Amino acid sequence: MGEFELIRHYFQRTGPHPPGVVLGVGDDCALLQPDPGQRLAVSTDMLVEGRHFFADVDPVALGHKALAVNLSDLAAMGARPLGFTLALALPRADATWLAGFSAGLFALADAAGCPLVGGDTTQGPLNLSITVFGQVPPGQELRRSGARAGDEVWVSGQLGDARLALEALLGEIELAPERLARARQRLERPTPRLALGLELRGLASAAADVSDGLCGDLGHILAASGVGADLEVGALLGSDAISADLRAQPRERALRCALAGGDDYELVFTAPAAAREALLQAARAAATPVSCLGRISAEPGLRWRNESGQPLDLALASFDHFA
Repeated sequence: MGEFELIRHYFQRTGPHPPGVVLGVGDDCALLQPDPGQRLAVSTDMLVEGRHFFADVDPVALGHKALAVNLSDLAAMGARPLGFTLALALPRADATWLAGFSAGLFALADAAGCPLVGGDTTQGPLNLSITVFGQVPPGQELRRSGARAGDEVWVSGQLGDARLALEALLGEIELAPERLARARQRLERPTPRLALGLELRGLASAAADVSDGLCGDLGHILAASGVGADLEVGALLGSDAISADLRAQPRERALRCALAGGDDYELVFTAPAAAREALLQAARAAATPVSCLGRISAEPGLRWRNESGQPLDLALASFDHFA
């Protein structure tokens, strides 16, 4: 199978272009048309075999995750998807693998309203790079730089299960098969919080997606905003932000996975305390659970506190490719 036959068979779809796409796969460039008065939001992520995923991963799940991690960035900006490009390096043209990968990719693309509009294929070590395009009204972007002292710190969904699965798959811990299956679902099929991102426009003061771990990604908000935060470990462990499977683990492991694990692709965001009821209503409208973990303070730095409000000395660091 040649390169262009591969593209036509697995990645070029027939039918009219969706709104916002003037020209898609098949030309030297795609042409996108954002709605009048909208700003373009653009993000790129790369997934490398052996670094971001195991060689034996289900290709359907890999197709899903490759796009999900990019859509998560749009969610963190409060942007609505327009389309995406795919750069794909393959060791060989494996029809079974390609069918599964493209099925997982397009299932999420269709659900998110984010069509494939172009890209590139080449032969080489398995490597996936997606660039996603979205649109957001000026002034409604959820930037990292808007957090202010007194704001509350929130997180969507649940944290830590992806890291729990990774440690089990690496042989560092043992998990019962049913628990591993649930945690692996969170590792390999994350849910981009697009609906919540849209609902947070005008409510959240700052936001980021949790890709490398809560402490690191919240740290980006704190650095960009010139503020600090006090988080309550008890509020985290006793909230819906932790699954029953993770809560059953030793406390130290549960904290490490939830606070520094990465691969969660949830949203961490801040909002004024006065907006709490409106925020909870927005979360219900997005069908996405949220949990409040603490507050923003004027004093720089990220501080962890126990159930009694006393400071905890937790040596936590988020994932860094070059650390």
